[in-house]
Amino acid sequence: MGYHHTLALIEIRNLTKIFPANESLWGKSSGEIRAVSDVSLDIQPGETLGLVGESGSGKSTLGRLILRLIEPTSGSIFFQGRDLLAASHTELRHMRRDLQIIFQDPFASLDPRYRVEDVIAEPLVIHERRALNRTSRHNRISELLRAVGLDESAMRRYPHEFSGGQRQRIGIARALALRPKFIVCDEPVSALDVSVGAQIVNLLAQLQRDFHLTYLFISHSMPVVRYLANRIAVMYRGTILEIGSTEQITTHPQNPYTQSLLEATPMIER
Repeated sequence: MGYHHTLALIEIRNLTKIFPANESLWGKSSGEIRAVSDVSLDIQPGETLGLVGESGSGKSTLGRLILRLIEPTSGSIFFQGRDLLAASHTELRHMRRDLQIIFQDPFASLDPRYRVEDVIAEPLVIHERRALNRTSRHNRISELLRAVGLDESAMRRYPHEFSGGQRQRIGIARALALRPKFIVCDEPVSALDVSVGAQIVNLLAQLQRDFHLTYLFISHSMPVVRYLANRIAVMYRGTILEIGSTEQITTHPQNPYTQSLLEATPMIER
């Protein structure tokens, strides 16, 4: 497996993902869609990199590529200097503990057939079956629920018994179960109303401090990204238009598209 010496936690170089376009009525494919086009960026340990852009700009595809949930067409991804694309199935499985995702839709991302305890236990069962007996697993889950602001009684209940915001908290607890180093937050508040979303954003900020996490925070909302992120990357049609400190991007945007994103939304005060 290749090693690459660097201080960045995540390093992406010339990452590209091309999807075949949908077939037309006549059965001919109409070319291809470059969902992510030659993207290079670094994410530093402990930072939140905000990835902002309108729907269809390739943000979620980029997030999934970094975690190898989908395979890139070309380019390279390094995690802690290790080449993710050169990793064997076993190596990748081992590295997966450190790389997690919080999904956009708290309704679709939790299996309705499982109690909350089993939902959160799933990654522990897959990765730590030998290390954790039933009691220590139960204690870990109860600890995780407390960390996200839910109490132990939530364990015995099913996802449908919770509100959207509570379900997102359960999804966050599941993402934290293996004590990852890096989490892709894929529009985690866009399906929630504003006040509930604000609570989740504050929770994510608190958890970052408590668990020493690094985030890629994907959003189409500049105010949310401005509030949470140390740096912001602006994505449009598969490419990164500009990247810089939150201060720099929000006060001196270089690109007219960034300017239009800033003007489209009122700011949330820190």
